[in-house]
Amino acid sequence: MDIIISNSGNKPIYEQITTQIKSLILNGALQEGEALPSMRLLAKELRISVITTKRAYEDLERDGYIETVTGRGSFVAPKNLEFVKEEHLRQIEDHLQHAVDLAKRSDIRCNELIEILNLLYKD
Repeated sequence: MDIIISNSGNKPIYEQITTQIKSLILNGALQEGEALPSMRLLAKELRISVITTKRAYEDLERDGYIETVTGRGSFVAPKNLEFVKEEHLRQIEDHLQHAVDLAKRSDIRCNELIEILNLLYKD
């Protein structure tokens, strides 16, 4: 599992891990039932604290992305299609907010932005 940690960013390390594992699950790189590395192994590979990987795994489990079985490890949870759609909608909102902010800074009107979105969506 390829996880890249940035110490220079403003995002906490556990959140970077959580975001990247969510992405791997949503794009199909990690399949339902697939085992994740143990918290200790991931911490060792990333050269970070086990407490940090534990926090990331706890967040992933709370959000329904993974299931942890005592003595066996953590596994990718079965996909809840409604949950996946909600996560995709959240990501779309983030991207659209970025586009709106850029449009406002560039004096692009809302109707022009909507026209661009319509053109992109039709392709």
